[in-house]
Amino acid sequence: MNIETALKEAMAIDGAIGAALVDYGSGMSLGTIGGGREFDLEVAAAGNTEVVRAKLRTMASLALDDEIEDVLITLNRQYHIIRLLKAPGGQLFLYLVLDRDRANLALARHNLRNIERQMSL
Repeated sequence: MNIETALKEAMAIDGAIGAALVDYGSGMSLGTIGGGREFDLEVAAAGNTEVVRAKLRTMASLALDDEIEDVLITLNRQYHIIRLLKAPGGQLFLYLVLDRDRANLALARHNLRNIERQMSL
């Protein structure tokens, strides 16, 4: 599955508002879908890059021998899921924004795992 197809699959998840594939090394998105004027995915991608970097630094400081699967941020009206990808040599994450009233969080996380398994980068 390529980037465009992966993002379309992410947008098919119930409650999806927007999705992006982000390089957290540079903070740049490799692709986005959804969002709009009310939700700028480029700004969100750059900001969530800092979230990922901070968590990785903290894990290194604690000498944790583990990997981040995903990061979940819950807002009053939205869920934000940051799914780190196990891409060879890559520093990538899938970012999904969900409408909290329409989304099933467990199913959304399951679907993101499936999308990750099918992606070829």
